[in-house]
Amino acid sequence: MIADDHSDRRSARLFVVEADGTMRDLPRAGLGTLFDPGDLVVANDAATLPASLHGRHVSSDEAIEIRLAGWLSPPDPTRFVGIAFGSGDHRTRTEDRLPPPALSAGDRLRLGPLEAVIERPLSHPRLLELRFRGSRAAVLAGLARYGRPIQYAHVPEPLALWDVWTKIAAWPFAFEAPSAGFALDWRTLQAWRRRTVAFTTLTHAAGVSSTGDPALDLSLPLDEPYRIPEHAAAEVARAKLRGSRIIAIGTSVVRALEAAANPDGSVRAGNGIATGRIEPGTTVRVADAILTGIHQPGESHFELLRTFADDALLARASATLTAHRYRTHEFGDSMLLNRQPLGFIGAIRPGPGA
Repeated sequence: MIADDHSDRRSARLFVVEADGTMRDLPRAGLGTLFDPGDLVVANDAATLPASLHGRHVSSDEAIEIRLAGWLSPPDPTRFVGIAFGSGDHRTRTEDRLPPPALSAGDRLRLGPLEAVIERPLSHPRLLELRFRGSRAAVLAGLARYGRPIQYAHVPEPLALWDVWTKIAAWPFAFEAPSAGFALDWRTLQAWRRRTVAFTTLTHAAGVSSTGDPALDLSLPLDEPYRIPEHAAAEVARAKLRGSRIIAIGTSVVRALEAAANPDGSVRAGNGIATGRIEPGTTVRVADAILTGIHQPGESHFELLRTFADDALLARASATLTAHRYRTHEFGDSMLLNRQPLGFIGAIRPGPGA
C-alpha cells in the first residue's frame, strides 16, 4: 500500500470538463455512468518495468542511478535509452538531485547483479544509450530482482512494483505507470458493459514524466513504441462508423492512436513508434475525450491537453482544480476533458500574464 495521502484511490475525485465549458465534480466511481451506449473506451494495458537501477560508475567508483527511459528500436531488453543521476534517491526532489559523474562511450556501470556499457551519450550529458551484458533472459531476471519502480519525492516510502501496475496491466513495457489507468477497476468495467459501452486496450511504452532538468525535459516524451491489436483497430473503426465517441484513458493512448491514425480517424493495427510531442497545432483525429491526471502547465502532458481545449478553458479548469485542492501526480485525482469543436481550439489564446 502506498504510504501517503495519494494512496487512497477509493476517495479519488473526478473533474469533468464538457466541450461547451461546463464543469462538474464527481467521485471517481462515477466514471462508470458517463458514457453512452456505443461509445468506445481505449486504455493502455502496459505493465510498468522496475526501471530504476542504483550502482557504481566503474572507472570513478562514484554512485549512480540509471532510470531506463526508452526502448531502442526494435525493442530489445538488453538495450535502452537511460537517464543518469548522481548519488541520492527519490526522497530528494528530482530537480535537486546531484549530477552523475562524467560519462563517455565505453564506460561500464555496475547496477546490482547487472553490468551495462554506455554505447554513446545522446543530446544531453545525462541522456545515453546503454547495453546490458548477458542474455535477454539474464537481463530481465536482473531487472526483476534488483530494479525498483521509478518514483518521485511526493511519495517518500519506496514503491513496490504492484503499486505502479494498473488493474489491466499485462506485458511489462512501460517505464512509468500509464497512470490514468489507475481510475479503472472491475466495477467500472462492469458498469460500461451493462451500458454497452465498448472497451479495448492497446500497449504503449509510457516514458518518464520528469528528468529534473528543464533543458532535458524539453526532449520529452522520447520516441515510444506501441502495439495496436487488430481487434482494437476494428473497435475504433466501428465507433467511427456509427458516430460514437472514443475516450482515451491517458496521454499515452492518445499518442499511440494518433501515431497510427488514418486521415478518416481510423487506426492501423500493428507495431509502431510514437514520435514527437502532441501540442497546439496538432490535429487530434481519433479521440473525442481524454481521461487524465491533474497536470501542470508546461508539462508535455499538459501541452497535449491543449489540442483538446483552448487555453482559456484550460486556465479556468486549472484554477478550479487548484481552488478545490485536487490531487496531482500519478496517484492523484482524475479529469475527463471532452474535446472542443475545432473552431474553438486555438481561436483565442491569451498571451503571457493573461
